[in-house]
Amino acid sequence: MTPTELRADMPALEAVTYLNTGASGPSPRRVVDAAEEFLEYHEYQSPATEGMYPAAFDTYEDVRATVADFLGADTDEIALTQSTNDGISRIACALEWEPGDVVVRTDLEHPAGILPWKRLERTRGIEIRVVESMDGRLDIDAYRDAVEGAKLVCFSSLTWNYGTRLPVEKLVDIAHDAGAFVLVDAVQSVGQTPVDVHEWGADAVAAAGHKWLLGTWGAGYLYVDAEAAEALHPGPIGYRGVITPTDDEYELKTGAARLEVGTTNPAPYVALQEAIEMMGEMGVDAVESRIHDLATKLRDGVPDEHVVSPATPESGLVTIEVADPERTVERLNDQGIVIRSLPYPGLVRVSVHVFNTEEDVEAVLDALEGEY
Repeated sequence: MTPTELRADMPALEAVTYLNTGASGPSPRRVVDAAEEFLEYHEYQSPATEGMYPAAFDTYEDVRATVADFLGADTDEIALTQSTNDGISRIACALEWEPGDVVVRTDLEHPAGILPWKRLERTRGIEIRVVESMDGRLDIDAYRDAVEGAKLVCFSSLTWNYGTRLPVEKLVDIAHDAGAFVLVDAVQSVGQTPVDVHEWGADAVAAAGHKWLLGTWGAGYLYVDAEAAEALHPGPIGYRGVITPTDDEYELKTGAARLEVGTTNPAPYVALQEAIEMMGEMGVDAVESRIHDLATKLRDGVPDEHVVSPATPESGLVTIEVADPERTVERLNDQGIVIRSLPYPGLVRVSVHVFNTEEDVEAVLDALEGEY
């Protein structure tokens, strides 16, 4: 599949110029069709053939293998979740916490990487250390000091507010040297840049399919290193996470699957699998290259003093300072251009993906004239 063919298969683009994939990517027909076809089979035919549970469980395993291959993981290192936030929360609930335990995060995190630790601060008395950043960058010495003695470190591979890439492998190594469990939020990376979780070396990586992969809502995935998984005892627990649900004493499954709980709709996971296969057809390297070209054109069209993201784009997320973000978003929406504001004073974020065109970029640049 080419970017042009992908664009033609996305009904949402018939109505708007869509530049908000960093929030959620509109799915192409082939992805939605795959989910709908499975849902019809599951509800109409499987009750009379293999059975609804076998059909669902076989699908879970197929999808698990597809996700693992895409991320450079082993199949038993993947748990299927509902979202990135869900995956982060499952890790947060699976570790044993004592008052005074330390969690380190950065000030670049999405609420998904903030709220679970706030809850543990309130309910378990943990300490939260926040590593401050500048222009989407971390001071490595400050980070090294912060993770000393930490139980867990959580950071994003690609920041949702600046579009900067953090040095994942380096940050993981420093945290591991300090004895911490490392959890990476990778939802802004997967689908726009190659990801190999074994190369990263983190204990866990959480992401979802509804952003850059262009899957539907409801399909998240969580990588957990095989050795790290054995130390996790899930908070929410259900029949999918244990070996024999009817035993008097339950035994957790090995690997990441112990973090799965109960009945979930398989259709979003079928959509995720189709989206991954589609991305593989285009080639993630080619996707990344096209995103870079479009982001560069966008960045070059904005006055330097109003660009908050890196001068040389590191992703499809370009953050821009405007006089009134909410008014800007509304005015562009009235023109059929979809972007978003950020919860920081004066900023809007434009996301460009492989399905976007130079004409899309020119349209948003023209629309932003006078908004600075």
